[in-house]
Amino acid sequence: MTDIRELILYRNFENGKVLEDMTWIMEHFNQKECTEEVRERFFSCMHELIELAAQYGFEQNLWQTYLTFLLVNNENSFSTACEIRGISDCSLLNLARHDFAIFRELFAYDFTDLERTLQAGFFEELLRYRREETSGKLFNHRIRDRICSLSKELAAADTLEGFTESMVEFYREFGVGTLGLHKAFRVAHDESGVRIEPITNIRHVNLEDLVGYEIAKQKLIDNTEAFVQGRRANNCLLFGDAGTGKSSSIKAILNRYYDQGLRIIEIYKHQFQDLNEVIAQIKNRNYKFIIYMDDLSFEEFEIEYKYLKAVIEGGLEKKPENILIYATSNRRHLIKETFRDNEEAYGDLHSNDTIQEKLSLVSRFGVTIYFGSPDKKQFQEIVRSLASRNGIEMPEETLLLEANKWELSHGGLSGRTAQQFIDYLLGQQKGE
Repeated sequence: MTDIRELILYRNFENGKVLEDMTWIMEHFNQKECTEEVRERFFSCMHELIELAAQYGFEQNLWQTYLTFLLVNNENSFSTACEIRGISDCSLLNLARHDFAIFRELFAYDFTDLERTLQAGFFEELLRYRREETSGKLFNHRIRDRICSLSKELAAADTLEGFTESMVEFYREFGVGTLGLHKAFRVAHDESGVRIEPITNIRHVNLEDLVGYEIAKQKLIDNTEAFVQGRRANNCLLFGDAGTGKSSSIKAILNRYYDQGLRIIEIYKHQFQDLNEVIAQIKNRNYKFIIYMDDLSFEEFEIEYKYLKAVIEGGLEKKPENILIYATSNRRHLIKETFRDNEEAYGDLHSNDTIQEKLSLVSRFGVTIYFGSPDKKQFQEIVRSLASRNGIEMPEETLLLEANKWELSHGGLSGRTAQQFIDYLLGQQKGE
């Protein structure tokens, strides 16, 4: 009988109660004195499997998909060694084969006798489960479908070596755990400390979708590509006018390089004091992390920028090579400057030092990229391109005339205004 207590690497599963209960049921369902407890645990396991399927969008054999879900989420010395880069022949690989042999028995378990004894023929429904189209909010569809296909691969593996190769390939392609199975994250802080939580619903924008700014985009691509390939790269500041695609460019960069191990963590000003803890949690992983600060700026009374300067500059510990900071801002120098700064300088014995303290933050970003508002001709080109991509059929003269009217009353010339105009036209078409 399979004994999960003999697992060496794969332990302490986050959603492991079903595994513990189901293996206990497999061991005790023929013992009459345990009948009531067996039935109670069995129905509880069914409930949990269905709930997981609804949350993550799983289908087909929910038992095997659940086992796969445990394997792809368990962060241990073997799975984290495999993430993004794979693993060579070593003791860890041999130990993993030992654990995978136990999981192979669980994958192959025949529920026929258990169903007959517990009179639970309806359990078959969980072995050929059909999901609702609206189910699955916690994974993007690509990850969900890959876990379901991996489940079938593992179940069909003829040998232990084949089973092991499938797992190693998954870890190499996607990674493991929360950081491996998601692209983007936010920082949360509660009584238990600092947590990195996944963002499951992000806009899928491509660099090709952003019309214009070719020089700016190429500068961002070059820096990011060097970073994900392990070459020297710089922290990056995207600054300029509102609505010009700064934030969208960073989202597009994430989508382009996600499959090469790039991840992004969004953090806000009030969380800068947590930066050191966030870095401590990610510095030894095999992913490349961009710590992303959107719409970054500081009023003269705000001092959070000092936390940021300290992190960028670094102390005695060397800055991790798998982490960069990308920020967007409408301000070139990030910290608000006033005429009073010059007035107060007359009373400051070291006035230049005071001013430099405020201006030095931007110098910590090795790459600065300017995004300016488009002129009339560029704005019209953006409108034409967006209209074409969205299938809007309208005479060009009428399209541009309406776009000009729109921008005059909706924020002026910018890529954001153009997109809002196209969204308006799409909404009108739908209502016709």
